[in-house]
Amino acid sequence: MKKIGIITSGGDCGGLNAVIKGAAQMAHSYGAACYVIPNGYAGLYNLLEFDSLVELTADRIDSVNANAAGSEAGHSRVKVKNIKDEKKYDRIKQGLNKFGIEGLVISGGDDSGSVMVDLSENGIKCIHAPKTMDLDLQTYSVGFDSTVNRIATFAEDIKTTGRTHNRIIVMEVFGRYAGHTAFRAGIAADADAILIPEIPVDFDALYEHCKKIYTRRVMTSDVRAGTYLILVAEGLRNANGEELYDEAAGIDAFGHKKLAGAGIYVQNELSKRFKNDPTIKAFMQESKMYVEGIYEKPEVRTVTPGHLVRCGRSSVYDVNFGKEAGAGAVVLLQSGLSGFTVTGFSQGKIGYIPAKEAIKQRHVEAETAAYYEKMGVCFGRKPPQVAAPGFAQKTGQIERYLSI
Repeated sequence: MKKIGIITSGGDCGGLNAVIKGAAQMAHSYGAACYVIPNGYAGLYNLLEFDSLVELTADRIDSVNANAAGSEAGHSRVKVKNIKDEKKYDRIKQGLNKFGIEGLVISGGDDSGSVMVDLSENGIKCIHAPKTMDLDLQTYSVGFDSTVNRIATFAEDIKTTGRTHNRIIVMEVFGRYAGHTAFRAGIAADADAILIPEIPVDFDALYEHCKKIYTRRVMTSDVRAGTYLILVAEGLRNANGEELYDEAAGIDAFGHKKLAGAGIYVQNELSKRFKNDPTIKAFMQESKMYVEGIYEKPEVRTVTPGHLVRCGRSSVYDVNFGKEAGAGAVVLLQSGLSGFTVTGFSQGKIGYIPAKEAIKQRHVEAETAAYYEKMGVCFGRKPPQVAAPGFAQKTGQIERYLSI
C-alpha cells in the first residue's frame, strides 16, 4: 500500500496520539504516505467532500505529541450502518479512491470496532488498534492505564476533603457495564468500597460496612476526623438487577443509554440509612459533632470527575502500547490482512485476532473481586464464603497454580 488513512473514533483517552504516531512512522518505513481522516467515521463518510487531507509527513508527525491524551485526528460517535444513505459504502469507497487511500488504521473501542468490522465486510480494508479506557475488550486497550492512574489520583486526593469535613465520599466514574476502571483505580486509591456492574449492590450490606469503618475512624482519631471512600462504576445495578441511572440522560448515537446518576443514587441510599439509624444520634453526640436540626448525621457527597479522567497526559504504558499497536496495524495492512485487531507486540511478533472476537465484552472476574474482599474491600454485598487463596510456585521454567 502506498497511502494509508488513520481514523480515531469513540471516546477520547490517553495513548491515541501514540497510535497515530506509531502508524505514521511505520508507514514511512514501508515508503507509504499516511493521512489523517478527521473526526472519526463522520469524516470518513464525508471524505468525498474534502478538498485535501493532512499528510503525516516527517515534519508534521514531529508536531504530534505522543504523550498528550486526546487525538490529533479528532473523534465522533457515528455508526455507519445506521446512516440512512443506501449507497453509504459506495460513497465511502469513492472518498477513499479520491485520495488514493488503500487501507485504514482505525483505533476505537467496541462500538467503533463493530463499525470497523462492518467496513471490512463491505470491502474496505482496515485494521483495528484497540482503544477504550473501559478495558472491556478481549485485548488490552489504549487508554485504560492512563485513565485509572488519573482516577486513582483524584480518588486519593479527595480523601483530604472527606476527612476535613468528616464526609463519606462517593466518586462515580465511567466504565459502562464493565467495572474495570472503578475496580482497579479503587484498589490503587485504597477505596473502602468499590461498586461495579458485575456485582449487584445490597445497600444494607454497604451501609453496615460504611458505618463500621467510618465511625471507627472518627472515634479513634485524636481530632475526631475520618472519611470513607466509595468508587462507583456508572453501570451499577441493585440487588434486584435494576440499573441505577438517570433516565433523563437519553441515549447516544449507538443507541446506548447514557449512564449517569449512579453516584447520586448511592449517596441517597446511604443518606436515608444514616437518617433512619437510631444509633447515629449517639455517635454524633459522642464525637461532639451533633447540632440539633443542623448537623444530626454524617454527610454523604458525590463527586464525578467525568471527562477529566480522559484528558491530560498519557501514561508511559499507553504511549508504548499505542505506538506498537498503530505500527502493528500498518504491518498487517501491508501484509494484505483486513478485519483484525492488534493485540500487542512481543518477542518480535505482532499479535492479532479477528476483530469480531476482540470486541466481545470482558468483565471483572468474580474470583478477583472475592480475593480483594478477603482483604477488607467492600463490593456492596456480604462477602461469599470462598476457599483460602491458593498460590503459584515457579520452579525453573514451570509455573504451577492452585485455584482459590
